[in-house]
Amino acid sequence: MSTPLLEVTALQVRYGSIPALRGVGLTVGANEAVALLGANGAGKSTLMKSIIGLVRPVAGRILLDGQPLGAVRADRRARLGIGYCPEGRRTFPGLTVRENLAVACWGSAREREQRIAAMFALFPVLAQRAATRAWQLSGGQQQMLAIARSLMGAPRLLLLDEPSLGLSPRLTEEVLGQISSIVAGGTSVLLAEQNAAKALAVCARAVVLRLGMVVAEGAAAELAKSDEVRAAFLGG
Repeated sequence: MSTPLLEVTALQVRYGSIPALRGVGLTVGANEAVALLGANGAGKSTLMKSIIGLVRPVAGRILLDGQPLGAVRADRRARLGIGYCPEGRRTFPGLTVRENLAVACWGSAREREQRIAAMFALFPVLAQRAATRAWQLSGGQQQMLAIARSLMGAPRLLLLDEPSLGLSPRLTEEVLGQISSIVAGGTSVLLAEQNAAKALAVCARAVVLRLGMVVAEGAAAELAKSDEVRAAFLGG
């Protein structure tokens, strides 16, 4: 059996005396999209911050390609191939679309231009607004820019936290509809989402968190049909 690209085992995180993650485990394979589902406070963002290195677990392991990340700083994890797009459309508002993308690439000038071209192909509306400052973009365009910027380092794994938050149904479809293209381009995705139906439609597998614990996992198609899981964790 091949080694997963990402393997999280028995992860525990506390904020003071309050447990945020209680023995969480999951895997993401190469060329795979996995949905991470749960209500507010379930632990989705905490898990992602633990994987990228912004939160320090008190127990458990995080492996990338079988290599432990426990002592690796967040910036080094990014260099090892983990991209992170946090919740909240965080762009540099005073920079143009092209400048937002350019500053996120640490390769050569040629590589930078190739990556920008790839992002413009992924999100054509960004190409049309390349010279526009980020603060002038619509909410959906800002989210596309945030995702594109997180892909500028050509990560092997993208942590995507609540990309549909605050977007209209049409824009949600447009943004989440690119997950398959991202995976086809060689980047696995761990997608944290409250919009369970949309997430299950674009991911092969799913993991459901409740109060910091994994309460269900399996094929997305099977979880989508589960009355118990849908009623308890996916909004009925």
